[in-house]
Amino acid sequence: MYADDETIRRILRDSGDTWAVVGLSTNRSRAAYGVAEVLQRFGKRVVPVHPKAERVHGEDGYASLADIPFPVDVVDVFVNSELAGSVADEAVAAGARAVWFQLGVVDPAAYDRARAAGLDMVMDRCPAVEIPALDR
Repeated sequence: MYADDETIRRILRDSGDTWAVVGLSTNRSRAAYGVAEVLQRFGKRVVPVHPKAERVHGEDGYASLADIPFPVDVVDVFVNSELAGSVADEAVAAGARAVWFQLGVVDPAAYDRARAAGLDMVMDRCPAVEIPALDR
């Protein structure tokens, strides 16, 4: 319901290649670290967004979406569902084209707000699983 194949393809192929990954840090054991690696392998620029603003995968980090000094196409969200809605709202304010809530991150009200603002959105899916399957 919150992740149709057409929207997934549009985000991965057509929404742009600059992805802000909210929750990405230097912690290699976290899912965000591995997913960001996969996105980079498929040509995406991965911008870490984390309170520590750490440099990850060769990219400077930022403490918030609002701190990023260049346009972001997609906001990939690795925070818990209780915090994810505010990140979706920040993505709208930042002018992102799409929002992607990772596996286990679900907020139907945030989905509705992002869609009403004209953004594509996917919830409870993983781009690192979806992107390799695009050409199958």
